[in-house]
Amino acid sequence: MTAINQGLASSKPGVRVLAVCNQKGGVGKTTTAINLGTALAAIGEKVLVIDLDAQGNASTGLGISPEDRHITTYDILATKASIAQAAIPTLVPNLFIVPANSDLVGLESELLNEPNRNFRMRDAIAALNAAQRSRPGEVPFNYILIDCPPSLNVLTLNAMAAANSVLVPVQCEFFALEGISQLKLTIDGVRASLNPSLEIQGVVLTMHDSRARLSEEVANEVRATFGSKVYATVIPRNIKIAEAPSHGKPILLYDFKSAGSQAYIQLASEIIERERRVLAA
Repeated sequence: MTAINQGLASSKPGVRVLAVCNQKGGVGKTTTAINLGTALAAIGEKVLVIDLDAQGNASTGLGISPEDRHITTYDILATKASIAQAAIPTLVPNLFIVPANSDLVGLESELLNEPNRNFRMRDAIAALNAAQRSRPGEVPFNYILIDCPPSLNVLTLNAMAAANSVLVPVQCEFFALEGISQLKLTIDGVRASLNPSLEIQGVVLTMHDSRARLSEEVANEVRATFGSKVYATVIPRNIKIAEAPSHGKPILLYDFKSAGSQAYIQLASEIIERERRVLAA
């Protein structure tokens, strides 16, 4: 995948945490998390994907079988293990994942009376940062991508409390703006109560069918609503993207030349450019 390096430059060092989030299901959150992570890793960034969905689809999509998920995000949020202990390598060099399983289902009730329940992930990432600084000879993570569940619960709040910014996938279909409007309200609430510096890093249009008038109408409406926050890159509706997870591979490994694969490479380039501007400010 060395061809990916052409025309792309690495961002400045330093861990950046992006929550991949939309309270609406089926919009491409997990697909975006694993394929964006792969594209970033392929251009030289060291990336960690944190699977925060009880379905564990990001773990499956990166080839981690259920029996290999010995330490999971449940263990981190239950303070039974650290991120450094839980992170395992994937098939992609420089790309690691903290896997998830159904243990997350009961976590909200377990944390119900815990005063810091919304900050467990933030504290775990802070501990990871401290551990990385104490080992200057080790290459640190540059990006942490948190794949959120399709609902507003303690898991999503943990992700937003820990994140520098939110990356919002929006499917080009009829109810797209309804879901994203709800998410905006959630982000405003998190900013007011849990994480004052949280921002929307960008909005990515997914499952776009250039032949369908509805896709174009939704894309235009999202751009009219969010302006420059919407990435120029659009992720097309592509059969190869849909097939790849069943093979335990991101699209860049499953079919590098596909339209979906090339779109995620372009998206990674856009995100790095935005991160560069943020760090330079």
